Amino acid sequence: MKTLDDFNFENKRALIRVDFNVPLNDKFEVTDATRIISAKPTIIKILEDGGSCVLMSHLGRPKGVQEEFSLKHIVSKIEDVLGVEVKFSSDCVGKEAQEKADSLQPGEILLLENLRFHEEEKLGDVKFAEELSKLGDIYVNDAFGTAHRAHASTTIIAKFFPDAKCFGYLLEKEIKSIKRVMEDGEKPVLAILGGAKVSSKITVIENILDKIDHLIIGGGMTFTFIKAQGGSIGDSICEDDKMDLALDIMKQAKAKGVQIHLPVDVVAANAFSNDADTQIVDVKNIPEGWQGLDAGPQSLANFDKVVNESKTILWNGPLGVFEMENFAKGTITIGNSIAEATKNGAFSLVGGGDSVAAVKQFGFEDKVSYVSTGGGAMLESLEGKTLPGIEAILN
Repeated sequence: MKTLDDFNFENKRALIRVDFNVPLNDKFEVTDATRIISAKPTIIKILEDGGSCVLMSHLGRPKGVQEEFSLKHIVSKIEDVLGVEVKFSSDCVGKEAQEKADSLQPGEILLLENLRFHEEEKLGDVKFAEELSKLGDIYVNDAFGTAHRAHASTTIIAKFFPDAKCFGYLLEKEIKSIKRVMEDGEKPVLAILGGAKVSSKITVIENILDKIDHLIIGGGMTFTFIKAQGGSIGDSICEDDKMDLALDIMKQAKAKGVQIHLPVDVVAANAFSNDADTQIVDVKNIPEGWQGLDAGPQSLANFDKVVNESKTILWNGPLGVFEMENFAKGTITIGNSIAEATKNGAFSLVGGGDSVAAVKQFGFEDKVSYVSTGGGAMLESLEGKTLPGIEAILN
């Protein structure tokens, strides 16, 4: 696995695929710079070697050229984070991009305009990838968030750098963190899967059952499992067509010696609203007209015990509707349990959109071992797929 440390970038121009798909407010200001901060170590290493950097990224899902998705809006934020002036090219290929790249001096940075202003990017167009490849001497992929897409800048481009391509520090960390859970995890290994639907996590569950010792299931998908076992779930969310699958997962887990831990009680509400009336009820006896929106106190006590007996922990998905204050306690409590286990020497990896949002919202970022930057990419890795953006560097 070739990484940044295998190269000296002195007088070399690094063409870096970063993931600067950051959220902007209506004044086009960056509201969360995490992805820019995550790319900083890679960029600084290259500059300190005496190299220069050409940065390429997408932003949003533009249809053609759209002003609101221009990367020029984030130049000042990148400069703030890196402490280095950033030049900008109003296109990512063509005469201007080539001239600005060619004139870069060691220690300088050029940001290219949004790759997705060209539909060839998403189509994985070879000619477009070749055009991009002329902008650098060494190709560095540091964009885990797009590594599951076979786009021109994430996958196809690598073939134009047969001996001069590597992973950036961020992508290297992502790969090692997932490997640490999936292959090298110190036992007992625990996976905590939350979120609304079993259907979105089926392949993950099936792939990780061979690697884990415990599985905590929380969030909305709890109720598909409970109903499948004959429980009354009131008006709780449920995928009726996945109940057989839930039973099959439980059977597979038992055969593999994996203990499944489901909530035993829930915070039920009489409406999907933060202002609804609530009561704590047995998860198998939720009254009609009520729905489970968070894990209950006994469940959280049970989960805490499992978390603190584990040495390797994967967390993907919240335990309740954490966006509403009255149903956030389960997610906050499991976060505290994971933080405690991490402090005591466990390795904890958090990944997947909502759990990452929760970790940031409730201040757990520095209390877990690693927070993944890629939602879809993380899930596909856990499903056992080799991501095209990773494979392109390894080949």
